[in-house]
Amino acid sequence: MPRYRLNRYGDRQLNNALHTVVQSRIQYQPATRDYVARRTTEGKTSREIKRCLARYVARDLYRLLESGAAAA
Repeated sequence: MPRYRLNRYGDRQLNNALHTVVQSRIQYQPATRDYVARRTTEGKTSREIKRCLARYVARDLYRLLESGAAAA
């Protein structure tokens, strides 16, 4: 299945931070390890799994920031 990217460029510091968070979650968080194992059995590559995890982290952070802005 082809992936369609809206923008190949972006905030490199943000991408680096997301990558660091994903790497540490894979290494230390049991729920993330289970997720990686499940997606691996589905046939996903490690790169695709990390991409999915980075999107999950970005969505989660966005929701936290939005709820914080509404409370302020």
